[in-house]
Amino acid sequence: MTTHLAPLGFFRAFIDAVGGGGWGPVVASTLMARGNHTRLTVGSVNSAEFFVTLAASLTFIFTLGLSHWPVIAGLALGGALAAPLAAWTCKRIPLRPFMFLVGLLVVALSVRTLVMTLK
Repeated sequence: MTTHLAPLGFFRAFIDAVGGGGWGPVVASTLMARGNHTRLTVGSVNSAEFFVTLAASLTFIFTLGLSHWPVIAGLALGGALAAPLAAWTCKRIPLRPFMFLVGLLVVALSVRTLVMTLK
């Protein structure tokens, strides 16, 4: 990863921790739009997201405790299931349709968040 991508990672990690998610699709789509290889992008984003999530999780555990353990377990299980699915998907889908699907996912999640916020 080149040094000009470091601000992107820092900014997205900050937004993820403050805003509650959405880091992976935004960073992955940005890196793929810059021409990075799909597999390398998804693997790098998932690897980096592990450390971002670990830091945020430890902060939440130390400040809030484990009173919400069912939510924590659900998020952990979802992440464990999503990682191999992401690896399989980026291996099977060609680059252009994959970029389209990632962009569509980002737009759909953003519209959903906007609609829920405005209710």
